Amino acid sequence: MHTVAITLITLGGLLLLGLVTDLLGRHTPMPRVTLLLIFGFLIGPSALDLLPSIGEEWFQAVANMALVMVGFLLGGKLTLTSLRHHGRFVMWISIAAVVSTVIVVFLGLIFIGVPLIIALLLAGIAPATDPAATADVIHEKGAKGLFAETLLGIVAIDDAWGLIVFSLLLTAAQVVCGGGSTVEPLITAAWEVGGAILIGLGLGIPMAYITGRIQPGEPTQAEALGIVFLCGGIALWLDVSFLLASMVLGCVVANTARHHTRPFHEIEGIEWPFMILFFALAGASLQIKTLYQIGLLGSGYVVFRAIGRFVGVWSGGIASRAESEMRRWMGMALMPQAGVALGMALVAIQRFPNYADVILPTVIASTVLFEIVGPILTRIALIKVGDIRPPDDVENSPH
Repeated sequence: MHTVAITLITLGGLLLLGLVTDLLGRHTPMPRVTLLLIFGFLIGPSALDLLPSIGEEWFQAVANMALVMVGFLLGGKLTLTSLRHHGRFVMWISIAAVVSTVIVVFLGLIFIGVPLIIALLLAGIAPATDPAATADVIHEKGAKGLFAETLLGIVAIDDAWGLIVFSLLLTAAQVVCGGGSTVEPLITAAWEVGGAILIGLGLGIPMAYITGRIQPGEPTQAEALGIVFLCGGIALWLDVSFLLASMVLGCVVANTARHHTRPFHEIEGIEWPFMILFFALAGASLQIKTLYQIGLLGSGYVVFRAIGRFVGVWSGGIASRAESEMRRWMGMALMPQAGVALGMALVAIQRFPNYADVILPTVIASTVLFEIVGPILTRIALIKVGDIRPPDDVENSPH
């Protein structure tokens, strides 16, 4: 009973913490995602150590549940109508951003004297983004406009390109080392992406048929949550990208279902409590001491990744004939980086354990930085293009 009591107290406290961050986020330049991460860090073991140890046990499950919902909602934005309006922006900018980030990070790290293997692996990790944080910044202020819609499309597809590029560079690193099969990483990448697409299609088609044929409200909510969690669970069980699988699921439903908005509204209505727990526990897991270990390599990685984002967005914007505001600010909006990057780093050190002491601290430290600062930059970009109003304008609004 004592453990149950602590669990309920912790859950209640974290959810109320989400209310506080939501209030502060409305009246300060800080997005609630960043505030949750900071508050989570403050109550975590690296600071006040107020969070019970059970928080560590919850984190993986809560993170996966939150991210499959985020993936489903992002996939719902990839409708044919939406892609007709700004699909060329999404494709050109996302591909250019990934390619440019890889090239700039790789050449930059080589220039400052980083060994070839480490440069290849970090260049493969660099394009990964954080769809959850980006989507929440947009949702928090109800950002609307071409820029916000294009940004959601880019983060929805970015990690798919990133997984493919990472697998290619992992293979290149193995070739340079002269060890291991060069085919195995490519097969793994094909399975991660292809398997995720098959799962999304396999569950999306029956979900699209069911949606609109059952009563709205609680039955639709049960249907939506049930299939979304089933999709994430099967993807994890088969060791494929659960984020991509849930995106494909959402995309199929959005494009083929009758009354297709119903399941998305139901997920939106229940998503935020999971997101509160996800970001608060993510903040509690941050180790501030890793920032001190970043050194020249980590600093270079952060700087070169930022440059690569800006250069890629600018070139992709020119190729797609995007407006100057999108070319100028989209790179800033794509700075957040989180779980996918850490997952890639873990795969990299499994293949190259000798470099674990270099790669893991670098990726963890840079992720801490990008995760806290990135959402702030995303919000600034959305304000600059006019898709959300600055806090002062909101406060002075007659409504």
